[in-house]
Amino acid sequence: MSFPRRAVLRDSLSVAIPVGTYGAAFGAAAVAGGFSVLQACALSLLLFSGASQFAVVGVMAGGGTAISAVATGALLGIRNGLYGLRMAPILKLRGFRRILGAQITIDESTGVAISQENRGESAMRYGFFATGIGVFVFWNLFTLIGALSADSIGNPSSWGLDAAVPAAFLGLVWPRLIDRKTRFAALLAVVLSLSLTPVVGAGFPIIATVLIAIFLGWRSK
Repeated sequence: MSFPRRAVLRDSLSVAIPVGTYGAAFGAAAVAGGFSVLQACALSLLLFSGASQFAVVGVMAGGGTAISAVATGALLGIRNGLYGLRMAPILKLRGFRRILGAQITIDESTGVAISQENRGESAMRYGFFATGIGVFVFWNLFTLIGALSADSIGNPSSWGLDAAVPAAFLGLVWPRLIDRKTRFAALLAVVLSLSLTPVVGAGFPIIATVLIAIFLGWRSK
C-alpha cells in the first residue's frame, strides 16, 4: 500500500531534529555531573533513553550509588518495553532488524508511528524507523557536542532546548485531538503531569499519565 513518504518523513524529522539537539543538554549535564566525555557518549549510544540517561546522571551527581542509578534508569525504561508490545505486531521484525528496532523503540519513534495510523501500517513502519534512526543520529552527535562544550554551553534551558522537545510532541499530538474523549484525555494528562512534576523525579509524570489511558480505555469497553 502506497503512502505519502515525504509527508511521513516531514513528520519524522520535525520530531527527530529538535529531540536530537537536546542531546547537547545531556552531554553538558553529564560532564558537569562528573562523567567523562567518553562515558557521556557511551550512555547515549548504549542506553539511548533520554529520561533514563538524565536520571542516571542525576543520581550519580547527587552522590547515589551505581546500583541506585541503574535501578532508577531501568524503572523509567519500562515504558519502552510497553512500546515494544504495541509496535511488535506492526513492525514484524526478524534478525538484525529486530535488534535495531529494539534499540530505537523510544517515545518519539512510537509516537510518530502511531500518528501515521490513518495512512496504513507501511507508513507507520516508515515513520518508526525514520524517527528512531533520526533521533539516534542527532542525539548522539549532539551529546558529543554538548560534552565537549560543557563549559561554554552553561545552562541548556537558556538556549530553549528544553522547550523544543515538548513543542515537537505538541505539534504531533494536536491533529489527533479530534473529539471530546481525546481532548479530555489530553487535558487530564496535562493536569496530572504538571501536578506530579514538582514532587517526583524526571520521567515519572509521563509514565503516570499511562494510568489515564488505561482508565479511559477500560471505561469505553
